[in-house]
Amino acid sequence: MTHTLNAPQHVAPAGPASGVVARRALAGGVVAGPLFLLAGIAQGVARDGFDFTRNAISQLALGEAGWIQTVNFLLTGALLLAGATGLRRALRGGPGGTWGPALVGVFGVSFWVAAAFPADAGAGFPAGAPEATVMSGHGAVHMFGGMVGYLALCAVFVVLARPLAARGLRGWAVASRVVPVAVLAGFMASAASVLAFTVGAGLGLLWLSAVTARLAGAPADR
Repeated sequence: MTHTLNAPQHVAPAGPASGVVARRALAGGVVAGPLFLLAGIAQGVARDGFDFTRNAISQLALGEAGWIQTVNFLLTGALLLAGATGLRRALRGGPGGTWGPALVGVFGVSFWVAAAFPADAGAGFPAGAPEATVMSGHGAVHMFGGMVGYLALCAVFVVLARPLAARGLRGWAVASRVVPVAVLAGFMASAASVLAFTVGAGLGLLWLSAVTARLAGAPADR
């Protein structure tokens, strides 16, 4: 008669190592917005012919030095996707744990679309480039990707208001519902002022960084 002894199965705990990975991923989401804006502002100041009142930051991907902004798009998208992964871990099983990270992921992918399909030249930039009289195919994809990305970002803020409130951060939750209105107002004013569009987009990026950092530091009240 043969006896089979089953050795006890040991499952590695998901504690410390998993926590470190989640914090690093969340850090990506925190730095993505400020890094993108700082790189864009620095390029806008340095590039000949660029005017923040007439040109969008996306146009910095054009011209000889355009590769810098293209890398900026790619890096920001990667950091946002990392942040989405961190949020999924941080919000798992709680309010916003499914849609919040998914929408941040959509926002991140929109930066990769912007890198692959550059904006059209216009408003005197790049210097010497002819004015685009008809939107090109890649310009249309660029604009559509940005629209989808920022609508997803606005939805993120509404979704993340729930976990903020669940953690007792009532003021943050209210602000997270108000910020999308300001972002969309900036977009609607873009026909009159490109700077309004830039300010609205920048506000969205910075608020996402702030909310991600706040959620990372505030444990759920369960």
